[in-house]
Amino acid sequence: MSDLPRKAVTRTAKLAALPLGFAGRATWGLGKRIVGESAEIVGRELQQRTAEQMFKVLGELKGGAMKFGQALSVFESALPEEIAGPYRAALTKLQEAAPPMPTRTVHTVLAERLGKDWQELFLEFEDKPAAAASIGQVHRGVWHDGREVAVKVQYPGAGEALLSDLNQLSRFARLLGPLIPGMDIKPLIAELKDRVSEELDYGLEAQAQQAHAEEFVDDPDVVVPAVVHHCDQILITEWIDGVPLSEVISDGTEEQRDRAGQLLARFLFSGPARTGLLHADPHPGNFRLLPGDPDNGEDWRLGVLDFGTVDRLPGGLPTPIGDSLRLTLDGEADTVYELLCAEGFVKESIELDPDAVLDYLLPIIEPAQVDEFTFTRGWMRSQAARVADPRSPAYQLGKQLNLPPAYLLIHRVTLSTIGVLCQLGATVRLREELEEWLPGFAAQEPTDEEGSAAEA
Repeated sequence: MSDLPRKAVTRTAKLAALPLGFAGRATWGLGKRIVGESAEIVGRELQQRTAEQMFKVLGELKGGAMKFGQALSVFESALPEEIAGPYRAALTKLQEAAPPMPTRTVHTVLAERLGKDWQELFLEFEDKPAAAASIGQVHRGVWHDGREVAVKVQYPGAGEALLSDLNQLSRFARLLGPLIPGMDIKPLIAELKDRVSEELDYGLEAQAQQAHAEEFVDDPDVVVPAVVHHCDQILITEWIDGVPLSEVISDGTEEQRDRAGQLLARFLFSGPARTGLLHADPHPGNFRLLPGDPDNGEDWRLGVLDFGTVDRLPGGLPTPIGDSLRLTLDGEADTVYELLCAEGFVKESIELDPDAVLDYLLPIIEPAQVDEFTFTRGWMRSQAARVADPRSPAYQLGKQLNLPPAYLLIHRVTLSTIGVLCQLGATVRLREELEEWLPGFAAQEPTDEEGSAAEA
């Protein structure tokens, strides 16, 4: 029997049951109201049951269903608190765990890919998985040279499952839309589908991870485990311990939260500048907080995992992003509008008021206006409500703006990172990171000619 349900009819039935379940629970809630229970109690129970069923199904199916659940999980901060509460525990659980595949299947894949004597490559190998994700699970071991390693084994049939799930999820994207106010679910699913082949290719993942490991090898802030060995369906990297970011979110100290947030922002913006690659899967399950060496004055460091999805940006993040941010902060409405038009954010067939565009953008980039900003769920919810309310000017203007394909993944990664920062409740010096790493953002020094003109 397959460990990852591959038959389309089986997976489709499980996923199709989700919208039916939503409708059934709504009917159940109406019945409870009729017999006199309060709307608040019924609403809370309804949300809890919905969360439990949705993430149970997504987690059990692994594949694209779980990948979609992980992508949604970072936007939990945007949900109104009365809705977010019941979801939070289920989302966090999904980020860190999924039902494992049987030991016999793991051994079969290892024998097929590493050879029948695969066990001789390891001094130790733990059959119980240390972690599970959407297309594979991780086992802890000791390589034959004595290094502690993480052995990532891809689920048999993962590719079929990914595409099948995402195709099915796209069919009822509208029903899932209300989960995250102001977010269009269909483009998210389409973008996940576009990345399927890359996600399944452990050779590409190994290249991306090793590039980061070499660049950050002596970095005081970021740790990326080096690649030890890879082949089809198997990726072996050095093991790193640390506190999962999900635990920092739920139980971390203020110092840990702030440090994790600062380093997450630093890694997001410095990565493309230093490696030409953007880590494009920033959910909490992919990060660890590692203690530094206090004797050497080292603070907490950020451990980064899972480079299966990256955006290739040879020149770093596009300069127009930094230019637009800087000009928006300077209140240059007309110049910002011209730049957005040139980059395709405003279609040629549409004409907008530059001042209205500036008013739309300013609240979004509020964290970059100050030296230090505290990201909160309340701030995230206010932003989501502002762009999700059909009665608001921001909603109407947002519907008219366009997101060019080249910016799609950058946009999702940025939103996801902001979502995680809000879950952390971190106080972050974001402007400092932007000035250091984002091309075009730092105040431009005047040229010699401009300086001479000003003196004159």
